Amino acid sequence: MSPIPPNFNAEAKFGFVEWFRPGEYERTEVVLPEIVASGASYLRTHLSWAEFLAPGGPEWFDWLLPKLASDLDVLPCIHYTPPSLSRTGKTSGAPHRLRDYADFVDHVLVRYGRYFRHIELWNEPNNLLDWDWREDTDFRLFCEMIGAAAHWAKHRGWRPVLGGPSPFDPYWLDLMGERGILGCVHAVGLHGFPGTWDSEEGSWGGWDLHAGEMREILDRHNPDAEIWVTETGYSTWRNDEVEQARRFMSALNVPAERVYWYSWRDVPHDIAVQEGLWFDARHYHLGAVDNVGQPKLLARLLTEGGVAKVRDVAELAAPSISYGTEPVLITGGSGFIGANLADSLLADGEEVIILDNLSRPGVDCNLAWLKERHGERAHSFLADIRDYLAIYPAVAEAKAVFHLAAQTAVTTSLARPFDDFEVNGRGTLNVLEAIHQSGKKTPLVFASTNKVYGALEYLEMIELEDRYIPAERQVRQFGIDENRHLEFCTPYGCSKGVADQYVIDYAKSYGVPTAVLRMSCIYGPRQFGTEDQGWVAHFLIRALEDRPITVFGDGKQVRDVLHVADAVAAYKAVLSNIAAVNGQVFNLGGGPANAVSLKVVLQKMAALTGRKLAIEREDWRAGDQLYFVADTRRLKKHLGWEPKIPWHHGIEDLAAWLTESRERRPLKPAARRRVEA
Repeated sequence: MSPIPPNFNAEAKFGFVEWFRPGEYERTEVVLPEIVASGASYLRTHLSWAEFLAPGGPEWFDWLLPKLASDLDVLPCIHYTPPSLSRTGKTSGAPHRLRDYADFVDHVLVRYGRYFRHIELWNEPNNLLDWDWREDTDFRLFCEMIGAAAHWAKHRGWRPVLGGPSPFDPYWLDLMGERGILGCVHAVGLHGFPGTWDSEEGSWGGWDLHAGEMREILDRHNPDAEIWVTETGYSTWRNDEVEQARRFMSALNVPAERVYWYSWRDVPHDIAVQEGLWFDARHYHLGAVDNVGQPKLLARLLTEGGVAKVRDVAELAAPSISYGTEPVLITGGSGFIGANLADSLLADGEEVIILDNLSRPGVDCNLAWLKERHGERAHSFLADIRDYLAIYPAVAEAKAVFHLAAQTAVTTSLARPFDDFEVNGRGTLNVLEAIHQSGKKTPLVFASTNKVYGALEYLEMIELEDRYIPAERQVRQFGIDENRHLEFCTPYGCSKGVADQYVIDYAKSYGVPTAVLRMSCIYGPRQFGTEDQGWVAHFLIRALEDRPITVFGDGKQVRDVLHVADAVAAYKAVLSNIAAVNGQVFNLGGGPANAVSLKVVLQKMAALTGRKLAIEREDWRAGDQLYFVADTRRLKKHLGWEPKIPWHHGIEDLAAWLTESRERRPLKPAARRRVEA
């Protein structure tokens, strides 16, 4: 029998389903450590009879099985008849000679049995796609085939597992008991995908009902048999990653000895899943990680804090607002600016709905901080702005909306332009249309970006020793004003620019009170700087940890950095005066008084840390402005707003917060990330 893998976690009852196709050596090498890092104990994978007998099959499984078993308790699922042996010519057909399946199982035990303790016999045997019951309407062929294999595996000392019916069918399962199959298995699989395919009003009656039915049947035929959830999952095709985390926790509460979540990674969109059949979009979004390797919320929470962290997030309920209360909604309310804005509004006595999908590392800490400080008045609403139906109730309930949720990185937009547009373009339209369809004239203040002005390459620059300055005196004195023509650059600039213009137009076309703030570089407490933006915090974190800092370009590029407290004051001032500024655009930044180059900021950080910083250089990136300083005179004219915190004092404040944060909870070391200046 197989030894227990060295990384086996005896306390975790969950694992993942992951099918590895022949030749996926590189993919296996990447995916396996990810699954282990999630804290999973088990891995269910297929050992296809058809693939084994195909050219290269033995060599593939000779490599795969020991690789997987080195770190996880492997459950191989033995299924799919070789077409040449099948009565129907398909992998879902019974073999001409039924005992051939048991012979193959015996071959598997001899060749690979040291790598596993349990062996699953067929997958979803009552499902036409996996077992063609049209040629076996009373399942006698199936029972004869599986019965022989199960008896032999048990006789040899392994523990057979009967594949789970899908959809769940108690009559089929009871038939397996009457035919003697249940009497010789160690466990029986239970499959269910509530919320994805199965309807609560249709074939799916809920985990408690079906697990209870299964237990009753097993108690009649084999009381010692265990129930395993051998396949369950939730598709994020609507981008509802929070719901996926909730469904994962629900599955762990099923009275079953093991739970296998389908799957770790999304299926690539160009792969036919079964028998050449193409499934709808839901099938391709079942993973905890997407098909290019980006962790979804579930994978990130498991990797960062295990099941306990998933449970903490899953238990955050949708808001329950008292009758007559008018809350303020902040989309992206757990983010850096959103959390600071929410804290200020809550301190003013407001009820605040914090809508967030928690996709950014660290933002769940911000949400916990808000709830700790303000209790029930901080209402978490975990949803994604790409999911119109999910966010509509929160938008319709609000008396005002601050729309801060966004994909914020230029580098990410270049790598994944579709996702970037879906969040920034379509997501903003969803929020606007939810306001419009609610029938209320709910004011909305939108967080835009200075990237809508493009790279500003047409501005003539003067290069000084430590910075660039504009040759044009007016720009040098006041900065870039709102009358500057728009020139979207990079997919990020395009998606935010589209959103910017939609917000303005909804004021004109539908009478929704709106205003736009085109932000420069905001920094301050509660900014973790671990993504491809937030360069001030990122640099300071690296400096405090005495780690190298990567600078793209020569470091002379200039930005007008603004402390988040000043940014919050501007947002609140705009909302308070929305009638007077409806449909208008304002630049929001530190202005000329806080214009500083990256080189100068790094010098300040070196002085704060008392050490020489390790600086690494890389080439310029697309869309990187040599100079951007916001002309904020329009904000001052209309609202009397101007920055209060000088940049050097603000960085000292951020350093103090980061130091305190690191002392309470040391920042987790991360791979070096490229940040947008």
